[in-house]
Amino acid sequence: MERRIAGVTIRVVKGDICDRGTDAIVNAANDHLWMGGGVAGAIKRRGGEGIEREALRKGPIPVGSATATGAGNLPARHVIHAAVMGQDLRTSAESIRLATSSSLDVAGELGLASVAFPALGTGIGGFPMGEAACLMLQAIAAHARGGSSVAEVELVVFSESAYQTFVEALQRREPEHAPG
Repeated sequence: MERRIAGVTIRVVKGDICDRGTDAIVNAANDHLWMGGGVAGAIKRRGGEGIEREALRKGPIPVGSATATGAGNLPARHVIHAAVMGQDLRTSAESIRLATSSSLDVAGELGLASVAFPALGTGIGGFPMGEAACLMLQAIAAHARGGSSVAEVELVVFSESAYQTFVEALQRREPEHAPG
């Protein structure tokens, strides 16, 4: 399922974010950037320990902010570490919105055209999937309206229920209408 919003193609994909060949993939990180479990652990296992070592040199960062590292052995070129939670491993609507926006800012600063996001804050952070989908889509749409090099955003989820939740949230967004 895909839709264009403010010139950006947003696509919901069921699969493993570590397989995505986008310019960057986003890691749902903690503010200290250690990569233990969930999406972060999968990225470290597949991409290599060097990703975490590079991230740790850049941390800690404020919750809601993001920073980029190389992608090691992954097909992506960069990993953008989005701090959606602190050391308490809890997240909030505001941290998901800010982390999504900050990740897109980092991608724009790097001149990247494509970014793949997991469902931020919904795993270890325990945030409701449907609400996270809406918050992320709002932040992506706001960023797109501000102009950026990012032309494609993938929302990559692992389960069928998460896929359906993100598809429904994207379907509720207003489509972009061609002028004229």
